[in-house]
Amino acid sequence: MKQLFFKYCILFSCVISSQNIFAQRLTATDTSEKSVRRYQNVINNNKQLVRFIEYCFTKRNIPKHMRNLAIIESGLDKSQVSSAGAAGVWQFMTGHANDYGLTESDRSDMYKSTKAVSNSLINLYNKYHNWVTVVAAYNCGGGNVNKAMQRAGSKNYTDFESFLPLETQNHVQKYLNACYATGELNSVLQDYYKTPVKQKETPNKQSVDIKKFKENTVKNQGKIDLMETTINGAYHLDTILKYLKIEKSQFLKWNPELERNLAQKGESILILPKNLMDMFTINKYRILTESLKK
Repeated sequence: MKQLFFKYCILFSCVISSQNIFAQRLTATDTSEKSVRRYQNVINNNKQLVRFIEYCFTKRNIPKHMRNLAIIESGLDKSQVSSAGAAGVWQFMTGHANDYGLTESDRSDMYKSTKAVSNSLINLYNKYHNWVTVVAAYNCGGGNVNKAMQRAGSKNYTDFESFLPLETQNHVQKYLNACYATGELNSVLQDYYKTPVKQKETPNKQSVDIKKFKENTVKNQGKIDLMETTINGAYHLDTILKYLKIEKSQFLKWNPELERNLAQKGESILILPKNLMDMFTINKYRILTESLKK
């Protein structure tokens, strides 16, 4: 009987130990003085740039530790160009840059690229709900992260990380090491472990029921062919109105929640009559480029 009792005790201890090991997987792997000094030197040598990034992030409610993403991406070197063609402090690829209104040269512009990356990070956080997964998605793309989640059957980073590219796994680890060096690792992990792991994603609810809106519009104004698209937080409302040549009051009748959604969620559904949507589509990149100047 005693032997059986001891066997259960040993088995229980092994289970607990394995759970502790699993729980500790998400941590810094290089806490050496050399590593800490390396990250801190990058910050100390670029204090003005770091203050600018932190200021921009604070305005958008992005934690300051996300400044470490730029450190591991480029070492805060705006002239950095990777072998894959990513450029600037935030290492924007051309396609990603275009999505947020950046031209080729804008990728090395600290003001424009930091404003664009703020919108990108907010979009990713609204999708994945923790900064660890955001760093992974920023590196390899949301598509690869989603595939890894599906293969692992989990949205928990420590479950699906092995299905990500090795480069991305190393990238996230560098980020955790950088956060350790800046004394912000606990903040990152607290944000991660508070995240509920959902088995199914529910689609974002539209701020406007377009079917009902169309019905009401038809009754009051005759038939109007309304269309919709999704825009991100890089767009500035005044610039959209300028190119569409319509009054703000009329625009907000179609999009009453747009300003709030862009500010809080980083994206929103845009609803316009077909003629105005065509005008918006034609001038889309001009609107983006001009919006970044504001």
